[in-house]
Amino acid sequence: MNDLRPVSVLRPPAGSLHSVPGLSALLTDYHLCTEAEKGVPVPDAAGLPERYRLETREPDLAFADGTVLVAQDGGTAVGCVVVTAPVDGGAEIKRLWTDPASRGRGVASALLGAALEHAGRAGARTVRLSVWRWRTGALALYGRLGFTVVPSWDERADLVCMERPA
Repeated sequence: MNDLRPVSVLRPPAGSLHSVPGLSALLTDYHLCTEAEKGVPVPDAAGLPERYRLETREPDLAFADGTVLVAQDGGTAVGCVVVTAPVDGGAEIKRLWTDPASRGRGVASALLGAALEHAGRAGARTVRLSVWRWRTGALALYGRLGFTVVPSWDERADLVCMERPA
């Protein structure tokens, strides 16, 4: 049974992402799971494409143009999300991930709520995201939060693009 303590969502100070306990592991798990779901599993982070290894090793550098929000439980990261700075009125949500042991506790909803609030404060009029079609739980969550499917801006097969007002 999951521990039902509430999680806190925070925005670590610039330059400190590398020191957030558990963040690197969350990002690594996200990418390893995604690669496996795409049918190209790799045994560990060393097998990931370089752009993804950079996110796991140096998140401050990889996400320098965005904002990383972290859900913590007892000082350890149990979820994360990246919000890009608005461009032409639109921000993008990326890398939403919740530790599997913490799922079912509202972590993803809390992260998305904080991400949408941040995007709105940053001046975004719309927020978009992309999600793999097989992530049905995520698709359902996004739909409940008002995201709708829009024409794809990404050429990768099986990617669903969604958008909503900020």
